[in-house]
Amino acid sequence: MKENYISKTPTSKALYEQAKNLLPAGVSYGIRFFEPYPFYTAKAKGSKLYDVDGNEYIDFWLGHTALILGHSPPEIVNAVKKQLETGTHYGTSHELEIELAKQVTKMVPSSEMVRFTNSGTEANMYATRLARAYTGRSKIAKFEGGWHGGYDALHVSVKYPFNVPESAGLTAGAVQDTIALPFNNLEGVRKKLKNEEVASIVIEPVLGAGGGVPAEKEFLKGLRKFCDEKEILLVFDEVITGFRLAPGGGQQYFGVTPDITVLGKILGGGFPIGALCGGKKIMEKLNTRVHERPHYSFHGGTFAANPITMVAGLTTLRILEDGQLINSLNKLGDKIREQIREIFEKNGTDVKVPGVGSLFNIHFTKEEIKDANAAFRANRKKLLDYDLKLIENGVFFLPTHTGALSTAHSKAEIEKLLSETTKYAKQCKIA
Repeated sequence: MKENYISKTPTSKALYEQAKNLLPAGVSYGIRFFEPYPFYTAKAKGSKLYDVDGNEYIDFWLGHTALILGHSPPEIVNAVKKQLETGTHYGTSHELEIELAKQVTKMVPSSEMVRFTNSGTEANMYATRLARAYTGRSKIAKFEGGWHGGYDALHVSVKYPFNVPESAGLTAGAVQDTIALPFNNLEGVRKKLKNEEVASIVIEPVLGAGGGVPAEKEFLKGLRKFCDEKEILLVFDEVITGFRLAPGGGQQYFGVTPDITVLGKILGGGFPIGALCGGKKIMEKLNTRVHERPHYSFHGGTFAANPITMVAGLTTLRILEDGQLINSLNKLGDKIREQIREIFEKNGTDVKVPGVGSLFNIHFTKEEIKDANAAFRANRKKLLDYDLKLIENGVFFLPTHTGALSTAHSKAEIEKLLSETTKYAKQCKIA
């Protein structure tokens, strides 16, 4: 299989040879590398990526799931072109930040006030600090398999085995106040936090890096109740689920409202962004006009509320606001998960296809996927083999990661995904 890929991507191979000398591992983000080397994208439009060798790929990775309208949708391109003429970066206050904040508070149930950042990592970092500042508590909790960016205090228990540090350079002091919790296990949460006072519990409504596993609705409801009992701030990391599962994100979809919400990806309309939002009482702890040092929670950033990102995000949210496109994608996602499962089962391969709405992942296992532990116990070698086979045949998932749908995907492109899956499943049957 690698020979086929190599023969089709000679220019990418040459570029990767250059990149290895300039970028550690030859990439700008470790997860973007896959064997034998990544292809190099020359352009992207709609649902497609086109590499430097002229190969075409149907894209189900969508810029880390950020591009719910596909690549370079005309409405976004036109809005950004117009903004380019009036300024790319001000470093001052401007009307667009107010307009996007209004739109977020209109759509997201937990949001009364908003602050913008440049990434989901930043937003999680500032949300954690805000929770600590508001509650006066130092300890925080997150879930096994939960990915909240590269911030030290949250860079804990992301990958199995969860007791191994996620990175060199994480000091004991940076992670000593972080408690890892079992996902979809309310009794386990109660047990771990029985004698603890924590500022916040942060959770992804759907685990991203942890295998595309959705939280169970009753678990989220129980978690909300537990946080109320213990006066803990409940933080939803909706960097992936925000504006994808529903116009109001996972909190609207599951009917559970957090105290603080972290946003990113779709919010930026294809440009870098993050945000944290919540009720006024909590968010006012960021107000340096009200609180003096050291009683406020600091937030800032040179490119925070960049006007290009603001106009792209505002245009995107207005398109998604009525929920029609999102609902259509959710129905399509339900159908795709079921069809992929049926294809493998008909060919004698055990598979689970977790996900919700327009998000889905595939795990080769008999075991029910309720948490990241189960996801990591699945046959990851086979999953990598499947993903690489799809890439070879013009269907792109970033290997072993969650896939997503966009409004740009056509019926024919979905059929291509299913037909290539069928071919692979038949090969598995023969093997």
